Amino acid sequence: QFQLVDSGGGSVQPGGSLRLSCAASGFTLDSAAIGWFRQVPGKEREGVSCIRNSGRVTNFADSVKGRFIISRDTAQNTAYLQMDSLKPEDTAIYSCAARRSGYCSAYVEDYDFWGQGTQVTVSS
Repeated sequence: QFQLVDSGGGSVQPGGSLRLSCAASGFTLDSAAIGWFRQVPGKEREGVSCIRNSGRVTNFADSVKGRFIISRDTAQNTAYLQMDSLKPEDTAIYSCAARRSGYCSAYVEDYDFWGQGTQVTVSS
């Protein structure tokens, strides 16, 4: 059974850091693309970053460039999103998603299954 469990969210002050985790089961990370998305209530889900089956990274959101880094540990079968210099506008529910083709996409509909989401709140 394919499953993603994301975790690591929380409340931080502006300028703080968080690391989100996306633990995969039922498949290996080197066979799929893993994307991180975020959503604010009332707005569409936004693609943040993606790491494809080869390990190549694609960043989707200009607003996070230089602050967020996606990575993976194939031994742990877990992907990560390191978020530094967090801003209030980064507040959202963050979710990881897997695309079995192995290719990254910024489109929500291209992904096959999703984690449950983890809340990130940036506030002073």
